[in-house]
Amino acid sequence: MLKFSWPRRTAGLVAMAAGILVAATACQGQVDIAHADVPAWKQKVLPAASGVVLEDSGKILDRNPLVKDAPSIPAGNYTLTMACDGGGKAFFAVTSGGKQIADAGAACNGSREVAKIKISSASSVSISTSSVDAPLIYAYQMVPAGS
Repeated sequence: MLKFSWPRRTAGLVAMAAGILVAATACQGQVDIAHADVPAWKQKVLPAASGVVLEDSGKILDRNPLVKDAPSIPAGNYTLTMACDGGGKAFFAVTSGGKQIADAGAACNGSREVAKIKISSASSVSISTSSVDAPLIYAYQMVPAGS
């Protein structure tokens, strides 16, 4: 039986742990935000939809919110589909007529999240997209429920 000294065992364990850490992080395909093709990525992560009333996509490079407005959206029920990539989480605050009506989030791992939105009366609608985990890419679309 081989006997290794304490320093050799420790060095071996440290080397093994470092190898496992490198292998684990190599499996996570990080998105290169600076060179990301947002329109191509958006086509992959969001479903094709008709009747889109409000949509946006882009890059969040800092913690400042990005706001997209629609001047008039009819009253009704809507589905907001969101996605982001790059790590962390993105937040989508929906306001109608100047009042916040929904606050939704999406994990930035390329998967889709869906939120149901109810607009009580025809009004302007804004969606503010933000994240404390910048940089990342995001996309969303709001369509009438059932579309």
